[in-house]
Amino acid sequence: MEKGLLEKTGKDLDHWIKIVHKSGVEKHKAIIAFLKSEHGFTYGFANFVAHKSKKSDAQSMQSQDIDLVSLQYQGKENLLDIYKLLLEKVKDFGNDITVTPKKSAVSLIRKKQFALIKPATKTRIDLGLKIKDKDITERLENSGPFGTMCTHRVKLMDTKEVDKELLDWIKEAYEKAG
Repeated sequence: MEKGLLEKTGKDLDHWIKIVHKSGVEKHKAIIAFLKSEHGFTYGFANFVAHKSKKSDAQSMQSQDIDLVSLQYQGKENLLDIYKLLLEKVKDFGNDITVTPKKSAVSLIRKKQFALIKPATKTRIDLGLKIKDKDITERLENSGPFGTMCTHRVKLMDTKEVDKELLDWIKEAYEKAG
């Protein structure tokens, strides 16, 4: 496809990925429509470039994600072991989990967001969970600062708190999000 694209358009794949990025069009179908209408692409070549531009975005975002997490834990490095353990355990649930770092927290998403990991203070991570119709307990609190993004919150100050009970709650949230 890449060779055919060059032969057909006279421009290489990197050129077209830059054109897509400059256009500001982000959704796959919209990229296809843009390339077809603005540049006379056939569906096949437009689809190929759309896929490659999204892959390019993903690689770029992966390094941005690392930076976002580093910034979240700046001055709170002691909490990184809890964060890493949570991710390690959650990834065992399935390969359909998307880890999405944001400015102040990391979302865990299946089809919907099911958890949010946020370094709340220098000594505590707040783990937000979305488990509708789950009773609140002393440990499994109401969502607090997460508002409607989550239904519950668990405060974590040590890796020992990433125990079976907590993992069962996270798994329940994961299963309800799929």
